[in-house]
Amino acid sequence: MPDSQPQPPHSSSSPPGQSDPAALLLCGARLTDGRTVDVRLGNGRIEAVGTAGSLSSGTRACGARVDLTGYLLLPAPAEPHAHGDTALSADTDGPVSYDPQDVQRRATEAALLQLGHGATALRTHVRVGDVQGLGALSAVLRARRSLRGLTELTAVAVPRLLTGVAGADGLAMLRDALKMGASVVGGCPDLDPDPTGYVEAVLELASEHGCPVDLHTDADDPARLSRLAAMAGGLRPGVTLGPCGGLGRLPSDAAARTADQLAAAGVSVVCLPQGGCGGVERRGTAPVRLLRAAGVRVAAGSGALRDVSNPVGRGDPLEAAYLLASRYGLGAEAAYDAVSSAARTVLGLPGIRVEAGFPADLLAVRGDRLSGALSLAYSRIVVHRGRVVARTSAVREYCNSAAAVELGLPRQGRGEVS
Repeated sequence: MPDSQPQPPHSSSSPPGQSDPAALLLCGARLTDGRTVDVRLGNGRIEAVGTAGSLSSGTRACGARVDLTGYLLLPAPAEPHAHGDTALSADTDGPVSYDPQDVQRRATEAALLQLGHGATALRTHVRVGDVQGLGALSAVLRARRSLRGLTELTAVAVPRLLTGVAGADGLAMLRDALKMGASVVGGCPDLDPDPTGYVEAVLELASEHGCPVDLHTDADDPARLSRLAAMAGGLRPGVTLGPCGGLGRLPSDAAARTADQLAAAGVSVVCLPQGGCGGVERRGTAPVRLLRAAGVRVAAGSGALRDVSNPVGRGDPLEAAYLLASRYGLGAEAAYDAVSSAARTVLGLPGIRVEAGFPADLLAVRGDRLSGALSLAYSRIVVHRGRVVARTSAVREYCNSAAAVELGLPRQGRGEVS
């Protein structure tokens, strides 16, 4: 069941004959269809796309330009599954600090690292209740405010228990979290003594508040997933599960039946090809090809970013796409779709094309083809709402040698040891 094609939103522009002071011209970018184009941005949207050199003059010419010769221009990726409250904590001595200042610093730095990779939108799961109370969530929401204009950050409130006597406190905490500004109801039903009751409580609260749902589950119990799909069917604005690594350990016929049920219920799956996260005990990646064949929307996230669940996690959506292509058999286009279009849909964001009228959230990567960009995505330029918000430049040089000269490879400067 392919996603519906995104429609270009209404775009506004400056009055005729006037130049938008915030306008930006991206010159000489290559698109995935092989065209080389200029792209004019203004008012946070793509205003025009023309052949290279065609937008460089006239009444709408831009003063600010970025030369993208040698770059591939793509819709920006999004991060559908992060853990900002625990990110960058792997190297700390002792337990992870939940001091609000520490959490805010980690969440901010993690979001900026992922923005540098290209993710202009981010959904982060935040634990509420227990030792953290609402302090970690409050810190993440402060980080969100400080990042406005750079990246879009949304918070998922994740309580530990929601059933029984202990669950009453978790449910009250979850309600308070939504009042504070968490915009997604989350949780880990696998860790509750009554997983079905946990899911019922989450879905009821989400329906009451009109919030999306994003649950951690290993998805290794077909009967439990069947009940979840039956309960979640028709809930708007939607239900997401992740990382669902247990689906890959089920017998193929059971996994296929479960995939069909999830597709029929409109449930999305976020896989984590770079590693696990603290929300589930076991690792493994969901069977992405089986799920896509059944019509399930599959997005890919990064999961843990250098916390105890993955001390070397990079939080790089292009690495997630690379792994989907190299390890799990997706084509480059489908792999990139999982971290861009599908990820944005999971986050409730409009789709992006490099066409007039679409949001100006873009990623320029050094290279001329998508497969090469996923393989060697070192240099990147990130555009959010029509302005450059991050740059990463990588320079590789080789020592003086006959091979380097023959191939025209860049050589080290004269003062370098060769």
